[in-house]
Amino acid sequence: MVRVMAVGVFDLLHAGHLHYVEQAKSLGDELIVVVAHDDTVRKQKHEPVTNQELRRRMVLGLKPVDDAIIGNPPTVPIFDILEVVKPDVIALGYDQKHSRDSIKNGLQENGWGDVEVIRVEGLADDLDGTRKIICLLYTSDAADDTPCVDLGGRRI
Repeated sequence: MVRVMAVGVFDLLHAGHLHYVEQAKSLGDELIVVVAHDDTVRKQKHEPVTNQELRRRMVLGLKPVDDAIIGNPPTVPIFDILEVVKPDVIALGYDQKHSRDSIKNGLQENGWGDVEVIRVEGLADDLDGTRKIICLLYTSDAADDTPCVDLGGRRI
């Protein structure tokens, strides 16, 4: 049995998230999704719209998902979660910033070198990301062409 691990924030669940878990599930027999800890979301992205337990429950309700767990807080090394999940494959979302090679190197350094890392394909849709959806809602009433930017000031 091939166990696949997918990781993400999954805040404001949308079609891009569903597509990600569908693609991840196709890589194996069992899909375990690690939902980012609230403190990790705050540190790396933004204040979560929904809390970690609600996000976990929503992800668990998606048909391709066999189990969903909350990830460790940012004070715990990221590779420690592997001891809990014991994946054969890690599925990266098409838009996740992680470098496949850097993850592969980290896996090797932490004794998980046999774990395969695969980046899945994205969804061909304009509203495949949480920030894009929030931006659309925020700017839909704008009279001008106000650009929508992420928290880092980059146009989205």
